Amino acid sequence: MAHYPPVPLKPGKTYHIWTHANGSENIFREKKNYGFFLDKYRRHIVPVADTFAYCLMPNHLHLLVRIKANEELMEVVADKKGGSMTNLQGFENQLRSSSSTDLTGFKNLSGLLSKQFSNLFNSYTKAFNKQYGRSGSLYARPFKRNPITSRTYFLNLLAYIHLNPVHHGFVEQAHDWPHSSWHAYRLDKHTELRKDEVIQLTSGMESFLKLHQDLDLAQFADLFAS
Repeated sequence: MAHYPPVPLKPGKTYHIWTHANGSENIFREKKNYGFFLDKYRRHIVPVADTFAYCLMPNHLHLLVRIKANEELMEVVADKKGGSMTNLQGFENQLRSSSSTDLTGFKNLSGLLSKQFSNLFNSYTKAFNKQYGRSGSLYARPFKRNPITSRTYFLNLLAYIHLNPVHHGFVEQAHDWPHSSWHAYRLDKHTELRKDEVIQLTSGMESFLKLHQDLDLAQFADLFAS
């Protein structure tokens, strides 16, 4: 399995983020766990990142995200409507002590962005531990992240994320796994996923589907980790 040391998260950049259970436990034990995690995801991550794809597996998960641009992050920090500040307290406190009017060059920004993901995992773990009467960490630390370096890398990774349950032998087709973004791409309904960008990038739904059909899972398994 390829090993990637932690890299800084930067505004406007796209990343593959993944993590797995700490030890042999599962991070999702039953159906309601998956929905609860996505609720936490909306609270902690949606304000600071755009999501292109995700897949939640029993003992690990994959995300394909783009950190919002400086201007968007500033708007989120300044917006006190809808309770968004609850999950961006670190941003608010840091910016109040800074004379900067934007986030360019803000020395602790990467740490604040990483903390949003850590807060997601920690918040889920706290609730999970209470629910199942366990204690201690649930996720391996630190969570892994890798920058997306090209259009080809982006598209292959997106397809791999959707096909991850197939790769691990849980299902035979991507649409058979209920806990991924695949279904948002196939259903014509509102979603927070940036699926329109992806469909445009692949030049249409037919090409999007072909991308998944043609992907050689064995070729990309090591590159994209578990």
